[in-house]
Amino acid sequence: MEDLVLWSRAQFALTAMYHWLFVPLTLGLGVIIGIVETIYYKTKKEQWKTITKFWMRLFGVNFAIGVATGLILEFQFGTNWSNYSWFVGDIFGAPLAIEGIMAFFLESTFIAIMFFGWNKVSKGFHLTATWLTVFGASISALWILIANAWMQYPIGMTFNPDTVRNEMTNFWAVALSPIAMNKVFHTVLSCWVVGAAACIGVSSWFLLKKRHIDLAKKSIKIAAPIGIIAILLTIYTGDGSAYHVAQKQPMKLAAMEGLYRGQTQAPLIALGILKPEEKIKQNDKNPFYLNIQIPYVLSFLGYRNIDAFVPGINDILDGAYPTQDGHIPLSAKEKMASGKIALQALSDYRTAKKEGNIYKAETSLQTLNANYANFGYGFITEESQLIPSVPITFYAFRFMVIVGTFFLFLFGLMWYLGYKKKPYENYKLLNWLCIAGVPLAYMVSQSGWVVAEVGRQPWVIQDLMPTYSAISSLQTSSVITTFIIFCLLFTILLIAELKIMFKQINKGF
Repeated sequence: MEDLVLWSRAQFALTAMYHWLFVPLTLGLGVIIGIVETIYYKTKKEQWKTITKFWMRLFGVNFAIGVATGLILEFQFGTNWSNYSWFVGDIFGAPLAIEGIMAFFLESTFIAIMFFGWNKVSKGFHLTATWLTVFGASISALWILIANAWMQYPIGMTFNPDTVRNEMTNFWAVALSPIAMNKVFHTVLSCWVVGAAACIGVSSWFLLKKRHIDLAKKSIKIAAPIGIIAILLTIYTGDGSAYHVAQKQPMKLAAMEGLYRGQTQAPLIALGILKPEEKIKQNDKNPFYLNIQIPYVLSFLGYRNIDAFVPGINDILDGAYPTQDGHIPLSAKEKMASGKIALQALSDYRTAKKEGNIYKAETSLQTLNANYANFGYGFITEESQLIPSVPITFYAFRFMVIVGTFFLFLFGLMWYLGYKKKPYENYKLLNWLCIAGVPLAYMVSQSGWVVAEVGRQPWVIQDLMPTYSAISSLQTSSVITTFIIFCLLFTILLIAELKIMFKQINKGF
């Protein structure tokens, strides 16, 4: 079972991470293309049309492969995670269906006009098609992110004990939950950062090669302010994410900060080196070899109060720690006991229904409803299963924040230099730094998902379904085989995409 879960998770992570190599550039570069073409529409200058077409070619290659990997990702919910699909398919499937009906058809309709309609439709109609393609891509991300946010914070549903499924009761609660809206803006804006970094990096390469200098400079002058706006808004929405995580997923926050013992006026760890988990489990009071703290910040980010108590991993497992609203949290053992009561009540209910014992069925249903909030804990056998990988979550979060801050200064510097007399091409070291920023931007984007998904383990649906209860009944060898096949296939696709894109870049404007 452990091997099956491990390989099923690995396969899904592989597909998701490869897919996310293509999505950020699609969303980020799309906005830049829309703005550049708008400038062309306003000025009627052919150089802006040339710039638009160049970035559009890179967008098209990336878009096509992103669609292919996304389709495979959605199919895996049915093949590898059938228990999950059964348990919440009525809810999780709705955003995916809307994404397919609304966004995919919108994109597929107007992308043809965007690429092939330059001499067939008016400039205004072509510009509209471009923006509708960009909008469609963002709408596609919207519904996917709403579905993911629901997994982090399941609301707007009720459990049907007769079918053993969760059913949606409030669509708008699911679609407009604060976690969903914050996740949408944070993720999409971070994609704009990737798009801006890619645009500036490629343009810097042209400057170093002394090719298309004027067009490269114009591209940088468009991408740099977009990058600044995007990174500032990403930081703002990141603050919102930290707040929601503190309220709804305190174990994730504790893992992000390497916080084992809670405290009031909790500091934020700016930099730190964690001790091995084995050593920490031996009652080592300091989990760090080295750490640099920013006083009070974690309490403020998590609870908007510098004096607030931020629970650590041990506090969450032990329960009964101080909270802002005064309620007393259950310990992990109490939640596990409550979850087992819920599971037994469900079994008793279904048995009573078959036997026609209405009184017992109603009594069991009341017990189930009273304990359903802890339903998933009934599958947990050891408290240690509730702790995500602290080192992975901790270091991924630090990388995301530190390198994300680097981009704020990089974009700011490139924007500033665009209005100086000394030309961009004279700053060779800076141009090389911009080129190096392209893979860094992708790594930052990936690290954000690592924090979000690794940090919520073992839950595939927070508090309701652990990962090992969601998988399909498969042979481990079958999952390993498909993992290898997907790894080879995606790697070939990535190499093909990079080869085509490098060829287009080398070809130039």
